Amino acid sequence: MTRLLWIPRGIGLGLLAFLIFGPLLNLLLWAFAEKWFYPNAFPSDWGFSYWARVFSPRGAAWEALGNSLTVALLTVALSLMLSIPAGYALARLPLPAKALILLSFLIPQAFPNLTVYVNIARIFYQFGLNGTIAGVVIVHTVHGLVLSVWIATAAFSAVPRDGEEAARSMGAGPFRAFRDVTLPQALPGLLAAAIFVFLESLDEFTGSYFVGAPDVQMLPLTLFTAAAGGNYQIASITALLLLVPSIGFMLLVERFLKADVLARVGK
Repeated sequence: MTRLLWIPRGIGLGLLAFLIFGPLLNLLLWAFAEKWFYPNAFPSDWGFSYWARVFSPRGAAWEALGNSLTVALLTVALSLMLSIPAGYALARLPLPAKALILLSFLIPQAFPNLTVYVNIARIFYQFGLNGTIAGVVIVHTVHGLVLSVWIATAAFSAVPRDGEEAARSMGAGPFRAFRDVTLPQALPGLLAAAIFVFLESLDEFTGSYFVGAPDVQMLPLTLFTAAAGGNYQIASITALLLLVPSIGFMLLVERFLKADVLARVGK
């Protein structure tokens, strides 16, 4: 009887694999489909003509990809510049109402994104930030601070104070003790924050649309335009372009961030 237990387990794993890889498989099929009409289960014609259209000079795919990567990397850098000192202060200093301060970073998420970004776009228009990379980066950073500040605070809270106090007792200044002792130990958590902010920025649509469009072409905007127009091949190819930097970024971090290092986060 126990030997039959593998049947429901196998069915469960098969369903899970279908839910995860089924949409990706459908994406790949559409990316190389020249013709695919109902009720055919698979495309009737295959080819690369839509790839040529996407990467043609008029396709603007390279511009959208470059803008998306530039905005995502700048958003990560700006978010970490703000969240590292904020997270350290919230984790180490005796600040009043710490919980209230952390909750304040959730305010942008407490209201519908559409309402928030419409008003941000109106304010940015007065300062000439609409239709600029800087404006999009600021919007993405406000959105990413929710993740980066909370994760940075948790990362610094997990670092024991003993090492920093020992460095201070041996003559190290506050900044050197932080740089040489505390920061390296909190680095896994900060890298995790960078991953989440990067992926969040790369997929952000609403803020990019209201602040950046039509001057700043982004991959999510290109994907939405193609899908809304029924160009499923172009939408699928654009979606694959969104997947490539996300997977590459995670593999790059994984190369320097091993499991034994990750295991120290949260302890």
